[in-house]
Amino acid sequence: MREPGKTEMDVERKPVDPTDEELAKQAASGSRPAFEELVSRYGLRLFHFLRSRSGSDEDVEDLVQETFLKAYRNIGRYDPMRRFSTWLYTIAFRLSISRLRSQGARPLPLDPEGPEHESPGPQEALIRNEEARKAGNIWVLARTLQPNEYEVLWLRYAEEMPMKDIATAMKRSQVGVRVLLHRSRLKLGKKLTAPSPSPLLTEGAAAERRLSIL
Repeated sequence: MREPGKTEMDVERKPVDPTDEELAKQAASGSRPAFEELVSRYGLRLFHFLRSRSGSDEDVEDLVQETFLKAYRNIGRYDPMRRFSTWLYTIAFRLSISRLRSQGARPLPLDPEGPEHESPGPQEALIRNEEARKAGNIWVLARTLQPNEYEVLWLRYAEEMPMKDIATAMKRSQVGVRVLLHRSRLKLGKKLTAPSPSPLLTEGAAAERRLSIL
């Protein structure tokens, strides 16, 4: 039963949450609650995106905080005509590269055909694959790829980001992004369909279902 004075349309109408771009615009005008909402929306997503480049959860959390701090300080420069997620992930990606350089580590090459990082040993790889299968989470297995391979998969399929925006965030050409994405899908597909020493997965069927979400 609807309240007196309210039409049926008023009862059915639900409030619409502001878009990321609208919140960013409000934050640029001085609204702290708007920026806090953006932090709430992107905190965990940034954590998952950045964890492939950091050795510990504490390091990842520091990078996430640093990303939001830089975004807050520069929110006045954000162009609301662009996707907020692209702008934020660009900041996160560049900070992660800068941190690697400052620590003296060799960052991954931006050239999609560049040399790979050293692969984990067979025992470590087996443990990682087994943990991924036990967790039943494709993203856990994806983290066993090279960081740039994991990142391009995350931006494309978790964030549903267009190719041109991924290219902006990862400082690559669109052709480079397509090459990297194709290579990453193939490598992940091989991991998903590889025979498992554990009976937790039946051959092929479960892996095919997981890969289908990509």
